[in-house]
Amino acid sequence: MELLQALSDWPVAAALRRSGIAYPLVNAAHILSIGLLVGAIATLDLRILGMFRASALAELAMPLRRVAACGVASAAVTGFLLFSTRPLTYIENPAFLIKLGLVGLGVLNAILLGCNRHWPPARAGAPIHWSLRLSAAVSLLVWAGAVVAGRWIGFLQ
Repeated sequence: MELLQALSDWPVAAALRRSGIAYPLVNAAHILSIGLLVGAIATLDLRILGMFRASALAELAMPLRRVAACGVASAAVTGFLLFSTRPLTYIENPAFLIKLGLVGLGVLNAILLGCNRHWPPARAGAPIHWSLRLSAAVSLLVWAGAVVAGRWIGFLQ
């Protein structure tokens, strides 16, 4: 709890709490980052699940994974800044904790997809293995759940 209090006392966190402009801008950047992440990953997941067949997975996979990674990184930075404004409150919020868990699962699922031995052949044009389809379905559910949990945070404070 001392670490969380120190984070709350951090000058950047205090500035965000005081500013009528900075906090909303960081919040907007967080939402845009989530949109970037979910838009890219949902497009890739849907392609893996069989949609957009006119677009080759080989052409979509790497750019969409990079965009999603940028979205995750930006959301992590902006999310940390938002968290720093009220860490003691957020750490007790069940929706926040669920969101963190789901984000962790989403990132882990993406890493496991990249390590799946069927991923390189699928990117090269081979048929998409069922394990990749399962990963894509899990991804869609997990990221949608993270968005819902994130929106729920404000209702539980």
